Amino acid sequence: MIAPMTIETDFNTSVGGMLRGWRQRRRLSQLDLALGAEISTRHLSFVETGRARPSREVILRLAEELAVPLRGRNALLVAGGFAPLHPERPLEAPDMTPARDAVERILRAHEPYPALAIDRHWTMVAANRAVGVFLDGVAPALLDPPVNALRLTLHPDGLAPRIDNLGEWRAHLLHRLSCQVDQTADPDLADLLDELAAYPSRASREPAAIRTGIVVPLQVRTAGGECLSFLSTTTVFGTPADVTLEEIALESLFPADDATRRILSAMPLGDVE
Repeated sequence: MIAPMTIETDFNTSVGGMLRGWRQRRRLSQLDLALGAEISTRHLSFVETGRARPSREVILRLAEELAVPLRGRNALLVAGGFAPLHPERPLEAPDMTPARDAVERILRAHEPYPALAIDRHWTMVAANRAVGVFLDGVAPALLDPPVNALRLTLHPDGLAPRIDNLGEWRAHLLHRLSCQVDQTADPDLADLLDELAAYPSRASREPAAIRTGIVVPLQVRTAGGECLSFLSTTTVFGTPADVTLEEIALESLFPADDATRRILSAMPLGDVE
């Protein structure tokens, strides 16, 4: 279950201070934002300093121009004295059945290749049976719910010792998480980034400097020592109106070579708890 949560930021809790914080995070001038939202720079300045109270329409126009996530838009509306616009329902809620069924169908259809669904904090919401190939030898504590996919991957007691190109895969994940922190202003993600960056690392067996492929693969050894190579993709819902649904991402791994495809096709699939 994805529990409802409120956005927490280091911005001023007034609607003006929050808008200013989002604008600075997006590296926009007041002029740029005002032009994009089709309001005057003077009015925007008054809103940010608390000298003017923005209407609901202005808040939503500014939030749209700033690409504020739905959770953040609700927070802006509440700070401005308005009711939140976007609902936040657990994925298990009855009216979320179509979305939940879509996630489960996509994950199952991707077998025998691994795929999982994560929430905004990289907590694993669902996974197909092929994900089990990564779980051999992982410390049981990392598999106790809620399971964090990034911690499971990079922790020295997790998958990390079996990742051949740990250096570049770790750099890829940390960069992605850093961008997510910048986009969302989520303090929990910032804490997770600090935690992961502090994990001990080792040099990649294949330095990124000599990589000639078009993407960075994930190269991981099975418990039996076989090398699997994957390409990763991320899928999100295109037009979410619900906070929970906007924050769900499907992480799918595809075999990067014929050897990986053959190995996975021959592996028995067990249930993933």
